[in-house]
Amino acid sequence: MISGSCLKNAIISGANNITNHKKEINDLNIFPVPDGDTGTNMSMTINSAKEALLSLDDNASVAEVAAKAASAMLRGARGNSGVILSILFRGFSKALAESKELNAATIVKSLKIGVEDAYGAVMKPTEGTMLTVARVAYEDAEKAFRDGLPTISIWKIVAESAHKALDTTPDLLPVLKRAGVVDAGGRGVCDIFDGMLSVFEGNGMIETERKNTSESDEEQDSFKSAAAEFDDDITFTYCTEIIVGRDTEREENEPMNLRAYLETIGDCVVVVSDDEIIKVHVHTETPGLVLQEGLKYGQLLTVKVENMKEQHKKAGNNKPASSKTPVKKDLSFAEPTEDIGFVSVASGDGIVSLFNELGCLHVVSGGQTMNPSTDDIYKAVMATPAKTVFVLPNNKNIILAAEQAVPLVEDRRVIVIPSKTIPQGLSAMLAFDPESSADDNRDAMIEYMSGVSTGSVTFAARNSEFGGNKIKEGEIIALNNGKLTITDKDPIKATVKLIKSMISKSTSYITLIYGEDISEEQARMVEAAVNDKFGKDIEVTIVNGGQPVYYFLISIE
Repeated sequence: MISGSCLKNAIISGANNITNHKKEINDLNIFPVPDGDTGTNMSMTINSAKEALLSLDDNASVAEVAAKAASAMLRGARGNSGVILSILFRGFSKALAESKELNAATIVKSLKIGVEDAYGAVMKPTEGTMLTVARVAYEDAEKAFRDGLPTISIWKIVAESAHKALDTTPDLLPVLKRAGVVDAGGRGVCDIFDGMLSVFEGNGMIETERKNTSESDEEQDSFKSAAAEFDDDITFTYCTEIIVGRDTEREENEPMNLRAYLETIGDCVVVVSDDEIIKVHVHTETPGLVLQEGLKYGQLLTVKVENMKEQHKKAGNNKPASSKTPVKKDLSFAEPTEDIGFVSVASGDGIVSLFNELGCLHVVSGGQTMNPSTDDIYKAVMATPAKTVFVLPNNKNIILAAEQAVPLVEDRRVIVIPSKTIPQGLSAMLAFDPESSADDNRDAMIEYMSGVSTGSVTFAARNSEFGGNKIKEGEIIALNNGKLTITDKDPIKATVKLIKSMISKSTSYITLIYGEDISEEQARMVEAAVNDKFGKDIEVTIVNGGQPVYYFLISIE
């Protein structure tokens, strides 16, 4: 039998173990686009449970522990991998609702519920992913239970079977085999199960290693103090902080060289490093360039970009901040008095303003590199004074988190429009008809956005290989509806090539949304090239989106 205290320590141990290995998991991501990496998302999700469990009494039952962990993970879930992980652990909460101890039967029941719910939550479950790893672990545990094995032995089989299933993922997903890696989400599941096994077998809780907690408390405080010295001296717009996992084999390994570069594009530069990580703080107009330069030294472990200029201006001059600045809004509870309201997810002053102008009262800060949690979306919904709230995730890795927020809301209806890109989200908003019902609008918004093609131009976050072509880290890449299409050395040339490849005879409108690292003059160069090729048959609209990471987002209708 496993007590509540033991289960509590096991989940914390699992959280610590995946935190220790999150960089290795992130490195398994094979697509070169900068994103909210799997290891980071899964680690943040289960660490939500860890924080909640640390405040729970050691005398709590397994039912109380499981419920506390499941609730925290659901609200803290980030990215598809984090949501699936939270659903797996929700199985423990359901199976242990009336239990005081965890035994062989309830382990199997918990895994069964979690796996079935996880498969049910994904529209098109794919084998060779973390779903496969969890399912095989459950199936082998069920067989062991029928054979009469004791509780601890069954969890050992769960952990061992997860690893065996992980080894098969390249055979199930050709893209993994070509890249020579196993599934990142499946690896995360294995690390969590291993951490739990250590406690169940009596080997103690796995502790968090210093190299994966970013830095020691003393270094963290020192960094914060050094960065804080600049709080009253802001001349650039964006406060940018990154943590880079150092790759000692790279030529660009000297942090002072990174500092020297950052001083050419901003001020208030603080660089703290040890053998494992480099942490950077800089005020700049071009956060994307900070990310690109950081990638030369290793993997990005965390990214944080905030618009500080207006906030500090407000603090210094006692003037209201610009409505276009994405400062944190009051997300206090609002009574649902209006009929319809909207919540979207986006980043970039210009894009946020577009959604505001189209009727979104709250725009949750987030996107490709910063997946908001289920709780972030839930709070925005509850702060929207409407009886029906439409939620637009605008990123395929945020849709599941948005859908998990729906059952948390009891006093209003929530409709998730499964927008996978910013252009899709904007087109869905434009399709809304205030004279139509909520259900009719849902159908119309989904139908209208399905006719929009999305192009995007960014940089390769890692070395990769697609379609027989090798892609170097930092190289410009262009994607047609998420499919990597073009590589180049110049974002302007890549954008022009991408647009030309996407235009068809039926194309009438192109919206060109340029990011924070692109000037209006450069955007006009793209417009001119399109006009030279296609004349006035196609209407081109330019929008200053100010988005990070992406040089251009392109909507083609």
